[in-house]
Amino acid sequence: MTDKTSHRARRTLPALLLLLTVFGPISMDLYLPALPALTVELGAVTSVAQLTVTACLIGLAAGQLIAGPLSDRYGRRGILLIGIVAYIVTSALCALSATVGLLILARLVQGLAGGVGIVIATAAGRDLYAGSTLIRFYGRLTVVGGLAAIVGPLLGGLLNTTVDWRGLFLFLAVIGAGILVATLLVFGETLPVERRTRGGLGQTLHDYRTLLTDRVFLGAVLNQGFLYAALFAYLAGSTYVLQDIYGLSPQWYAAVFGLNSTGHMVFGYLSGRTAQRWRIGGTLAAGVAVTGLGAAGLLVAGITPVPLGIVIVSLFALSSGVAASAPPATTLALSDYPQMAGTASSLLGMIRFGFGGVVAPLVGLAGATSILPLGMVTALTGLLAAAACLFLARRRARATTSAPAGAMTAS
Repeated sequence: MTDKTSHRARRTLPALLLLLTVFGPISMDLYLPALPALTVELGAVTSVAQLTVTACLIGLAAGQLIAGPLSDRYGRRGILLIGIVAYIVTSALCALSATVGLLILARLVQGLAGGVGIVIATAAGRDLYAGSTLIRFYGRLTVVGGLAAIVGPLLGGLLNTTVDWRGLFLFLAVIGAGILVATLLVFGETLPVERRTRGGLGQTLHDYRTLLTDRVFLGAVLNQGFLYAALFAYLAGSTYVLQDIYGLSPQWYAAVFGLNSTGHMVFGYLSGRTAQRWRIGGTLAAGVAVTGLGAAGLLVAGITPVPLGIVIVSLFALSSGVAASAPPATTLALSDYPQMAGTASSLLGMIRFGFGGVVAPLVGLAGATSILPLGMVTALTGLLAAAACLFLARRRARATTSAPAGAMTAS
């Protein structure tokens, strides 16, 4: 690679890292507009067909947990290439599935492969950046995640006018092929050999123990787990609340969803900027507070009838607050562990998706006629996220007091 080509690759690498965070999550919802047709064609009941979504979500969480430690030991590039190739193959297998059982299995592996992109992008960002540049990068990751939430269903609906659900999965395979080419051209190894971890499973378990006994890391990760649980509850319950209870048409529901996703992107971007002035802890606390206000509004709506506008504002605040919390919490979780950024980001991603996957089904316990379960779930997870934030703040304050002058510069 010539110096000119190498320079161009370094300039385009941040864009590729942002793209890597999209192709996993977009796999979850691109095909949702075609889910009813898929259910009929494969002769499945609705609850079983919905397991194709659950399987992908589980895969996204587990894939990060596996790929992170492997990338710390063997480097980012090789693990990423394996994940992308697996994604292409399993996307094609999804398109060729003859039974819903085979599709569920393929979706699980597709999620595993998609999780590789998320964890490598997060860890490579820690390899390359530090300080204010790092938190700005994580702000951009949050923005791109919000964009994927908008683009996925809308793009799927648009494509579904010309292709069936099998064609949608083939489209994902083509996206994967394009990302593979870009990775081969742009993504050089970001983790030098001398910075890689040594040892096998024992070293990985040691790294996990190190991270989970660090109260700053644990507080940041639990904060994100509870906040993303609230976000997934919103994603799972908003369609029932807005369409079945308040009677919005699919078009108006899409408009509200787009508004909230826009708020998610804007607040994620602003968080990456304001954390440089407010300090990381202050920005995180503000994100938790905004999320809490949204959850409180939904809880009130579940207890007593309220106008539609209050519900929309509450959902907007919930989504925006979670987005504002992501860049500072991610920076806190990873900043002290450059030597095991892959393992740290894998735990963070697994907790985010894992908590979300556990909590999301709870919002349907009362059927599609009550907001109360959504309000209760988001209020409880919001309180737990605030408790984790306070726990984190006390620990960081204690560390700052006991540290030598100048030792704490990432606050």
